[in-house]
Order: sequence, then structure tokens, then C-alpha cells
Amino acid sequence: MKGEIFLIKDDGKLVMMKESSYESENLLQDLLAEYPNLLAGAQIDQNNPRKWLLVSREIGIPSEENSYDRWAVDHLFLDQEGISTLVEVKRSSDTRIRREVVGQLLEYAANALAYWPIEQIKLKYESRCESAGLDANDELAKFLSNEINSDEFWEKVDTNLQVGKIRLIIVADQIPLELQRIVEFLDSQMRSVEVLCIEIKQFTGQSLKTLVPRVIGRTAESVQKKTSPSRMKWNEEKFFEAISNSCTTQETELVRALLNFGKEITSRDVDWGTGIYRGSFTARLIFGDQRYSLFSVFTTNEFSINLGWNWDKPIGIEVIEQFRTKVRDRLDLAFDKSRWNNGWSIAQLSLLLDPQKLKIFKDIIKTFKDSVNTNSHA
Repeated sequence: MKGEIFLIKDDGKLVMMKESSYESENLLQDLLAEYPNLLAGAQIDQNNPRKWLLVSREIGIPSEENSYDRWAVDHLFLDQEGISTLVEVKRSSDTRIRREVVGQLLEYAANALAYWPIEQIKLKYESRCESAGLDANDELAKFLSNEINSDEFWEKVDTNLQVGKIRLIIVADQIPLELQRIVEFLDSQMRSVEVLCIEIKQFTGQSLKTLVPRVIGRTAESVQKKTSPSRMKWNEEKFFEAISNSCTTQETELVRALLNFGKEITSRDVDWGTGIYRGSFTARLIFGDQRYSLFSVFTTNEFSINLGWNWDKPIGIEVIEQFRTKVRDRLDLAFDKSRWNNGWSIAQLSLLLDPQKLKIFKDIIKTFKDSVNTNSHA
């Protein structure tokens, strides 16, 4: 049975608006891309309403490493916690909405977690902004509202993918009872994966249109299971406490040496991360209004070389490429260009246990600092 809602206009007259179907599935997809708030972030998390950053529409998903895309999910959004949110749109008239769409979305998620590198997601976002005539950095800065910087945000996106933290949403004008039961069951059974439906009903009347979103599939049990610990600002004490059970004495001493080197090379304290599951510190140079990321160390016994992230700074892309060659030839770390410039060029900490490799690493960082210094005073 079709529903009704009533709108009181400014002149006091009552307008009856009747529930109506969308003309096409693509129309609903367009609305979500233009108005992401239709995903009802406050209903998903009342204490910390979700905000949405559109990465891309029709984003491809491969089924094998280094293969062509086999599927395409309707939308990929990121929330403010860096959680990838896959959205598949169906009209209630589509018979696949009862069961098939669930298997389809689970298949997408399984392969996305396996074969989506962070640099691909970032490049898709930048490409979408470019096509829309938007500045990707400005759009991201507005979305983050100065809560964290862009480097930390993309690190969060990468970390969530690595630990399998993802959100799956099925959007339709009407959610069948069979689908609701399946989604409630899946959402209550999976701790790191959210599975939700959002019903967005359309009401029309007297040349007016109203959209009413409603989240379906959340139960009190699933909300309790998925309550995440609060994000915290890491510091030296918490960091070394976290690695005490996973690092050897030799590795802990190496981390301490890298921390001291970071402070020495930048003439300032390191920046501590805010990850829930993975702690980090990052050494950054500051010249005027420019911040140059050098390297990061993680509680997961890994480190990253961040020089490629500076490709859009005054130092220039050619110099950045020269350092990628240095890292490849001298440290034997062959990072491809996309990961070097847009992803996290991560390696195992054990590599630097070799005193010669550690010396080479420090020499490369020092040489990069000299290059930045020369460029800044040119």
C-alpha cells in the first residue's frame, strides 16, 4: 500500500504528497552522488553521525591480482573514519533485490579488500574531482574540517582495508522483508563489516518532491558489537607499550633510534598518529607553509618512506622520481610510481636491522632534506 505524507506550506495550506516510484534506478544513483546525506549518517551512528566523501561512481573491482575489473559497484564513499562504504542501488521492481543483491555485494566486498590498493582509491577520488572541476585537496580539507590532515586520513583508509573494516549498503525505494531479515542476520554476525539497507521513499504532490531515507537492518545487538573504541592520539609512551609484545629487543632499539633520528633531522618533535588499531609516528619537515613528509614508523613492525607524497610540493616531481630511483637501487625497495606518489610505500622494519641499510636510509632522508632546503631558498 502506497503511503502519504503531508506538507504545510508557508501560506498555511496543507499539501498531500503520495508515495511514488523513481523513474529509473539511475535517477536514484544520481541523487546519492549529488546528495550523499541521503545515506542517513545520523541514523547509522547517532553519537557520531557519519559524513560521506564520494570517491567515485561505477568503481571497478578485479577478481585477480593485476587483472582487469570484473565488476563495478554503484558508489564508493568514505566516511570521516576512513571506512570504505560500498553502495549498491536497486529499485523494488528489480527481482534481484530479494536475495541476489546480497551475494553480489558480498562478492564485491571480498574482492575489493583483496585487490584494492589505497593508491587506486585515491586516484579514483582525484579523477572524480578533476572531472567535476573541483580541487581534490580543497574538497578533502572541507570534508575533514581540520580534524586531521590528508596524510593521516588516507592512512586510516588503508588501515581499515587491511583489517577488513568496511561498510556495505543496499539502497532502494522499498526494502522487502526477506532482504531485511538477511541483512539483520549478517550485520549482527560480522564484527568488522557493517551490512545495512537504506530505504529512500519518494513522495510527490503539487510539483513538489520529498525524499525520506530510513536505515533498515540495525539491531541493538549489532550496534553493541560494532561499537568501536574511541580514536586516541598516540604518544611515545603508548607507542612503545604497544610494540613491547610484538617487537624484539633489537627492533625496539631500532624504533627508538628512528624516533630520535626523526626528531634530529626535522629539528622538531614527530607527529603522532590517531589510528585505533595501528599506532604511528611521522617525521615531517616544515618550511614556511609547506609540510614535507619524510617517513613513518608503525606499531605493526613496519615503516614507510613518504618522500613520494611530496610530488605536488615546490621540490617538483622530477626530484621525487630521482629519490624513488635511489630507494630502489640502494635499499632494494622497488615501489611503483602510483604507490610512491599516492600510497603508503611500506616495508618491513627488519630491513633496517642491517646497519648498512639503516645508514643508507638515513643518508637518503638527509639528502632529501638538503634538496628541500636548497629548493626553499632558491
